[in-house]
Amino acid sequence: MDIKISENKDRKRFEMVVEGKTALIEYIRAENKMYLTHTEVPKELEGKGVASSMAKQVLQQIKDEGLFLVPLCPFIAAYLKRHPEWKEILAKGYNV
Repeated sequence: MDIKISENKDRKRFEMVVEGKTALIEYIRAENKMYLTHTEVPKELEGKGVASSMAKQVLQQIKDEGLFLVPLCPFIAAYLKRHPEWKEILAKGYNV
């Protein structure tokens, strides 16, 4: 999926608009960590790889900004299990 995410800092979430619907990943920034708290994809977009595309882009942004990830969202934790190459950005004390 080639659609890019955008960061909505006011609402503390990353967004991706697909087929007129908005998918999102909510976050909390604190010090040098980003806590990903919730992923939401409209029913109409489920099964199309939207959440995985968003996860990959958000994780890349976290890495690019030199932050550490705290995966509080179950989807993000599951994504990390399937893509262990991202475990290098996990905050100390967190495992998936």
